[in-house]
Amino acid sequence: MVVWMHNEGDIIPRFLQRPDRSFFLFGPRGTGKSTWLQQVLPDALRLDLLDASLFLELSRDPHRLEALVGDRPQSHWVVLDEIQKVPALLDEVHRLMESRRWRFALCGSSARKLRRGGANLLAGRALTLSMESFSAAELGHAFDLNFALNWGVLPFVINEPEAAADILAAYVNTYLKEELQAEGLIRKVPPFVRFLAVAGQVNGQVINATNIARESAVARSTVDSYFSILNDTLVGHMLPAWRPGLKVREAAQPKFFWFDPGVARAAAGLLRDSADRLWQGAAFETLIYHELRIYNEISRKHRPIAYYRTPAGLR
Repeated sequence: MVVWMHNEGDIIPRFLQRPDRSFFLFGPRGTGKSTWLQQVLPDALRLDLLDASLFLELSRDPHRLEALVGDRPQSHWVVLDEIQKVPALLDEVHRLMESRRWRFALCGSSARKLRRGGANLLAGRALTLSMESFSAAELGHAFDLNFALNWGVLPFVINEPEAAADILAAYVNTYLKEELQAEGLIRKVPPFVRFLAVAGQVNGQVINATNIARESAVARSTVDSYFSILNDTLVGHMLPAWRPGLKVREAAQPKFFWFDPGVARAAAGLLRDSADRLWQGAAFETLIYHELRIYNEISRKHRPIAYYRTPAGLR
């Protein structure tokens, strides 16, 4: 059990368990991945690819990784943070797992570059874990449903509730806009910013891509691409409709959910406005879906999740 220290001195447990073999750890920015890794692997060598000099060094010559790890013994842990920044490094990780028997914790906020670049995903030699924001069970007595509906459950927000609006605004501005552009995931910021505002407003709703394209003033195909980016960077999830084949005609289009209701509110530009009951209803569904995803990860059952609704609106 691993902890995050609340500013009031409370100890908040994280339920994710560290495996004994190499693993990928994916999750949105700000969910506590680095803090968790420091707790569960206190003696590991840490290499953060956000460090510009290290990024350049390993981008030019991935074989430098072996020299950086040095003469550490077999089974020693090496943490590589932001692994998606240098996908070619995974070939070297693979080689070192086989030749030097080192164990690797490969952390990142997106698997998009790894999957789409044909990167070596270690052919099953590394498990894949996911980390979300806090769950209600992790927060325990510190969980406040009304606060969670309005501001979400990101660790930074829970730790500084009085600064929630500023933290969430910065999250959207610096990460969802600037960093996605810096990583080459979006070419033009203004259309993506317009899309983000609309995507924030449709949190928890059935997706109508044509309407979203019109409201965002972008092409229909661009909407699909933008949703794919949110999904691949783990800040958004498409929840499919369940169609059991009954005689009624069930809904067929997926719903879109942000990973955190506070981030959805920030994307929608509603941080300074009071959340109405309709918004809070969607935020409540967001939290329920969030809890189910965490249960799937912690239990390692990975059961499919879907929603059910008839054309008359029955659910």
